[in-house]
Amino acid sequence: MSENENSITERLIASAGIAKGMRVLDIGCGNGVVSFLLLEAVGPEGEVIGIDINGSALEMAKHRAQSSNVSNVKFCVADISAHLPELGVFDAAFGRRVLMYLQDPVSALKNISSNVKSGGVVAFQESDSTITPARITSLPLHEKVNQWIWRTVEREGGNLHMGFELPTVLTESGFIVENVKAEAIIQGQKLHYPFSTVVRAILPRIVEQGIATEAEIDIDTLEQRLKEERPKSCVFISDLAFSVLARKP
Repeated sequence: MSENENSITERLIASAGIAKGMRVLDIGCGNGVVSFLLLEAVGPEGEVIGIDINGSALEMAKHRAQSSNVSNVKFCVADISAHLPELGVFDAAFGRRVLMYLQDPVSALKNISSNVKSGGVVAFQESDSTITPARITSLPLHEKVNQWIWRTVEREGGNLHMGFELPTVLTESGFIVENVKAEAIIQGQKLHYPFSTVVRAILPRIVEQGIATEAEIDIDTLEQRLKEERPKSCVFISDLAFSVLARKP
């Protein structure tokens, strides 16, 4: 994960008022990257519960928690679209790049609402490719790599426009939207989004979906080829990260 994107997430956590002593639900936590950002905000007095359907990713999150010797972050296998009363009530619910993969995000959020206290915060960060890539200088390889990633997401059923749709989704789920922001995910000008790392992580999926072959991707040389193509003064925007803050009435 890039520093660029984690910084956006940290700003959303801060603007949401997630603070010391709070109990926070991390929806679709995956390997726990966001869970540990939330843990920094709530401190040892608080608690973070991460839920995801992917057991393998959760094992990575659990291993990190054990290695870090922290006991106030826990990870559970759970269907985020289901009603989950066993998790209890939270001061806040948070999610990054999760609603875009749900068939019915409104229904899922209505269920999540029962786990959030009255007046509690609900904050989501969702990626959107509607108006990207954006650039001044022609960067064919960057554009191709960006297409590999987004076409894979699309063929797997992901919603490429969830960022723009997010405020409406939260409103239809019964929450009161308080703030909407969109920030660019940038490569260039000393900001680095790890294109090659993302491609390496999803390489089997790219090939499985017929987007590109391993020979075409040539993963071991991809990072160097990207660096050689992009001038130091150039900026390439791969997607927008929408951050939406809402509250339960």
